[in-house]
Parts: sequence; structure tokens; C-alpha cells
Amino acid sequence: MTGKELAPDVRRAVQSLPSESADVVAKHLVASGQLLEVDPEAAWQHALVAQKRGGRIAAVREAAGIAAYKAGHFREALAELRTVRRMTGDDSYLPLMADCERGLGRPERALDLATSPEVAGLDTPAKVEMLIVAAGARHDLGQHDAAVVSLQVQQLRTNSRAPWRARLWYAYADALISVGRTAEARDWLVKAAEADADGETDAAERLDEIDGIVFDEVWDDEDDEAEDDEAEVGEVEEAEVEEAGDRAGRDEDDATDGH
Repeated sequence: MTGKELAPDVRRAVQSLPSESADVVAKHLVASGQLLEVDPEAAWQHALVAQKRGGRIAAVREAAGIAAYKAGHFREALAELRTVRRMTGDDSYLPLMADCERGLGRPERALDLATSPEVAGLDTPAKVEMLIVAAGARHDLGQHDAAVVSLQVQQLRTNSRAPWRARLWYAYADALISVGRTAEARDWLVKAAEADADGETDAAERLDEIDGIVFDEVWDDEDDEAEDDEAEVGEVEEAEVEEAGDRAGRDEDDATDGH
């Protein structure tokens, strides 16, 4: 790991730091990115080191915010994302910020962000993410019917292969389940599972739950053990039969010799 693995624009920004700090920050950013999905807490620790030495760079604050969010440090994530938004004027962080508010147990604040005027200027992927977060906030507040209605948007009927479609379909299925519309939810879970090539949702597992399919690994292990026990019993019985036959043969020979 050299730090050269960073995206060119991020690397250029990091190089504005003093040379010693630039090298350290770059390496920690790379490590954070590599660990983000497999060990979010370690990713956050790397990003924190980078933030302490390169906090005046927006890309560093963004990395720290995303890593903190992934690791469940919602207060720290919200602070970082607010900072990077002020530094860049980029409103695309609003969905993550709203979800941080949910993580902090403040669904009302999440809905305030979801209905802010800036949301209208977001691109479609960010708007969809905000819809999903807002629906989750309504679930938090017990407003399950409202969550269903809030997701009945034009994007729900998309025929495109947009990367956000699986998450939207899954969120809508989850909302339908919460109001007892399980049969409809199953149809949307099927769509979500088919579209979810990257495994972002557990749509397939939810389908199995609805269909009553249970994979009991313990039961399978017990079956295997039972088969092994039966095989061992069979082998013992066979050996006992052979031994009894041998004894009978020896007794017959002894009797013959006696005559």
C-alpha cells in the first residue's frame, strides 16, 4: 500500500498537505477504503487518523464521515458529513445525514431533512435513498401506512437497470409487510432478489421466511451423525456374525477331532 491507489482527484487534494502528512493521510485513506465493507470499525480508525492530519481536505472529511456511518458512530458521522457539506456545498450527503438522525433515535429530524428544499435538487439515486430513509423514519414513528404511501413513487415502476432499484423494491416490500400485505410484498421481494446482484439486501432470505422454508443445519448434522451411527452398528453386527461363524466352525472341528 503506497497511497497511490487513491482516485486521482483525491490524491491531488491530499498532496496539498505537507509531504510527510500527505503520505500518511493517503495510506490511511486507502486502508480505510479497503476495510470499509469487511471491518467498518477498523476503517473508521484509519479514517480518523487521516482526518486528524488532513482535516482541511473535504475528501478526507467525507471518508471519515462514511466510515463512521458504516461503523455505527452516527454522532461522529453526522458531524463529519455536516462539515464536508459546508466545505463543498454538496447536498448529496443529505440521505446519509438523515439516516444518522435515525440512528441517533431522532426520526423527526430525519423527516425534516427529507422534506428540506435542497432534496429537490438531488439526482435520482440520492432522491431514492432519501425516500428509503424517510420511509424508515416513518416506521420508527409507527406510521406504517404512511411509509407505504411515501414509497409509491414513479421510480418504483422503473424498467431500467438502475443500481438503486433493488433497495427501493425491498423497502417497499418491507413497508407492505408492516401493514400485513404479505402477498403483495412477496412479489416485490422477488423483484428485489432478482435485481440484487451485489447482495445489498436480504430479499432472498425474506422470501424464504414468507414461503416457510427453513434451513436447519443442526438437523442436517444430526442426520449425518445418525447415518454414521447406523453404519458403525452395521459394521459391528457384521463382525459379530463373522466371529460367531468362526467359533461355530472351530467347535465343529473340535467335535470331529474328539470322535
